[in-house]
Amino acid sequence: MKYTFPETFWWGSATSGPQTEGVFEGDGKGDSIWDYWYKKEPERFFNGVGPEKASYVYKTYKEDIRLMKETGHNSYRTSIQWSRLIPEGTGEVNPEAVKFYNSYIDELIANGIEPFINLYHFDMPMALQEKGGWENRETVEAYVAYAEKCFELFGDRVKKWFTHNEPIVPVEGGYLYQFHYPLEVNMKKAVQVAYHEALASALAIQKYRETGQDGEIGIIVNLTPSYPRDENNPEDVKAARIADLFFNRSFLDPAIKGEYPQELVELLREIDHLPDVQPGDKDIIKENTVDLLGVNYYQPRRIKAKESTEKLAEGPMPDDYFDNYDMPGKKMNPYRGWEIYEKGIYDLLINLRDNYSNIPCFISENGMGVEGEERYINEEGVIEDDYRIDFIKGHLKYAHQALEEGVNVKGYHMWTCMDNWSWTNAYKNRYGFISVDLENEGKRTIKKSGRWFKEMTAANGFED
Repeated sequence: MKYTFPETFWWGSATSGPQTEGVFEGDGKGDSIWDYWYKKEPERFFNGVGPEKASYVYKTYKEDIRLMKETGHNSYRTSIQWSRLIPEGTGEVNPEAVKFYNSYIDELIANGIEPFINLYHFDMPMALQEKGGWENRETVEAYVAYAEKCFELFGDRVKKWFTHNEPIVPVEGGYLYQFHYPLEVNMKKAVQVAYHEALASALAIQKYRETGQDGEIGIIVNLTPSYPRDENNPEDVKAARIADLFFNRSFLDPAIKGEYPQELVELLREIDHLPDVQPGDKDIIKENTVDLLGVNYYQPRRIKAKESTEKLAEGPMPDDYFDNYDMPGKKMNPYRGWEIYEKGIYDLLINLRDNYSNIPCFISENGMGVEGEERYINEEGVIEDDYRIDFIKGHLKYAHQALEEGVNVKGYHMWTCMDNWSWTNAYKNRYGFISVDLENEGKRTIKKSGRWFKEMTAANGFED
């Protein structure tokens, strides 16, 4: 069967500034929470590799963009690092950063690759984190000023903007499950952080429109469809619905509908965990919904009714309302520990069609991280990552089915272009179309999947 996509389909990949750029003497960059945390506890990072060794894109972006073209990109998403552009989070703009981002954007456009630019990818400037980060309302104001500066500097060329990537992750990682700095377990704070992120997004969208920009602005959310253990068990279904409220709808609904799900509001009210809200906030969120939605999809969430008695924290936690279900026989990526469930991409897209006004959307991340890819290097020095090609095909088949059934899906971005630094996992699992040899000055080599992606995107589809 042949799977053909529209001629205007966005083909490319995604990454972020903190995961690719690196840190160099004289670049003027301030510390983000990642720079600070690594200096404080380098042992937490796989093989002791920190963000200063992220793939050196600050120096190699021209070569990298040439390789993007060689691997069939017509679009590419990255992020501006707040702490690079405005080192203290507020105040003076770093002229070296302006020079770098201008050149980066211009080089993409010169090579026929449209820049999709995200404003926040888990990288709070440390100067603001010291004042509470997203817990503090002042950070919302600082973020909007930063966003306005980005629109002013780069909006003449960048026409696809995103306020946040995966805003639920700083909530989960920093305030619930301790895999991001500041490593707290406090659901009350988590709710406030989530609220301030959503408010900041709406205010940045308001600013974008007020300043007369002529592109589109949206948000990127990671959707993990929640499937009950047993569709015929009301308690399992209820548990899955609550997990969906916490981890999907908490950002999806305000971003698209301009309001929070009432069931989530009531649940938080019952445990006295509603966030602090100021007069006028509700209208700001209501009136400044997104133009475009990016959807990151990696894995589903399998849920069952609460059976365990274990408490993850002294106070309330989302996990008080459900248990995760370890479904027998599921297909796994053993390196990342994630289930591979291709139909999930179809289910979430149909949900957007049916319950979110069929908003214009695209798959903004989908990828497979594998450890020890050097095992698959052939005699020509190329990694033969057929598993990645199969992974992409499996997901694209379901995206194509959704497209055929009327979903307003406009593109597919793979995570990621070249192997990049992945937070505390550093370079443990590799995701790229292009390998990065850290032992050899970051040497780039296109993998088999990158060559296949070029052929596939040139044909706007594939046969299988």
